[in-house]
Parts: sequence; structure tokens; C-alpha cells
Amino acid sequence: MKAILYIGHGTRSRKGADEARTFIQRIMARIDVQIQEMGFLELAEPLIEDGFRHCVERGATEITVVPLFLLAAGHIKEDIPNALAGLHEKYPHVKVNVKDPFGVQGNILDGLADLVNEEAGTLTAKDSVLLVGRGSSDPDILADFANIVDGIRNRLGLNRVSVCYLAAAEPRFDEGLETVCNEAVGRVIVVPYLLFSGLLLTEVVQKVRKKEKEGYSIIHTGQLSRHHVIEDVIIKRAIEHE
Repeated sequence: MKAILYIGHGTRSRKGADEARTFIQRIMARIDVQIQEMGFLELAEPLIEDGFRHCVERGATEITVVPLFLLAAGHIKEDIPNALAGLHEKYPHVKVNVKDPFGVQGNILDGLADLVNEEAGTLTAKDSVLLVGRGSSDPDILADFANIVDGIRNRLGLNRVSVCYLAAAEPRFDEGLETVCNEAVGRVIVVPYLLFSGLLLTEVVQKVRKKEKEGYSIIHTGQLSRHHVIEDVIIKRAIEHE
């Protein structure tokens, strides 16, 4: 019997974990597969091992693993495969198919542009967009963000689109935010390239509010899972054939 296991990153934020669980439950309701479970890589329950075990206990002999990750950094390349390798040894009779992370997709960039337009209204050439990534030392991630910047620039018709990172890559968020605010001639729209709420998004919101109190015209779009396109991408990943 086939099953689907959704894997999220996990967070220490109760709000963020609850948001991810609710989001995945909405996905499950839209897919006609009897066995569907979820698991987090770390910091929240259930863990991957628990979700996998629940699938097996419910009769799964083939599990499609759908990582809820935007890009292919270390968690996708190492952590999730390592976790699944141990489970394959424990349950050798279960076939496992692992789907790719979302990657840089045109429809996701369309959704990102929608969020900017929804929050900012009519844009002008004076406005600036600052993309905020989680960050990684993986050069593939930096290349992906270069493509994302180009895609957003083209969709919004703005020249002032830049990127910064919350960790592990430069420029860091504080530097990127300071630079874009100092150079701004119009509004600054901060776009967190994060799926869900959590401690990282809280950091972004707090620093945006601080800049707002300093007199800058600055807003932020919130998490990407607010847009329906993310649900659609996950559903397509979950049900597409190998």
C-alpha cells in the first residue's frame, strides 16, 4: 500500500510548528491517498522516524517522501538521506521514493511577486525589494538566489532587487537591511524566503519594525506558505509518477 510522508524542517517556535502542521493537514485533505503522515527533521514532533513508523504501522509498503524545503542545501543532500538510510535498514521491505525540493520554479516566483503586490500595492521604480534567505555555504544555493533575484526583478519591473542571508552566507541580514535602507529612494519591501513562521521570521519582523520606527518606509510580505502556489507545488510533487 502506498503512503506519503511529508518532511518539514522543524522549529523551536510553537507557532511555527503548529502552522506547519496545519499547512500539511490542508495538503493531506486535498490528496486521495489513505496513508499520509508528517515528520520533522529536528526541533519539533513528530520526528521523521515517527512519521515513517506510523506509515508502516498503517500498512505502507511504498512511501513517497516529500521534503518541504525550498532549495537543495545540506538538509536535503545529507541530513534527510542519512535519516532515511537508517529507516531503510530497519524496514527493508518498504520501498522509498524521495522527491526533490521545490527548486527555483516560475510559479513560485509568480507567487512571490503576488505577495509583494498584495502587501505593497502599486510599485514604482523608486521601490526596493530585499530577499532574505535562510543562508547556506552551498554554492548551489547562492546560484539559486541569483536566479530568484533575476526572476523577481523581471516580474516586478524593478531594478532595485537584492538578497541577504540570515546565516552562513554574505551579506548577512543586518548588513543587507542597512544597505538597502540607506540607499532607498522609495519604499523597501522585505521578502523572507521562508516557508513558515518561526524564530527566523520573528527576527526579520522585529528588525523591520525597528527600521520602521526609525522613519523608513518599509514593509514585509510574511512567509511564503501564505500563497496557495506552495500547496499546489507540494501536491504535484506528492502525486506525480516517477
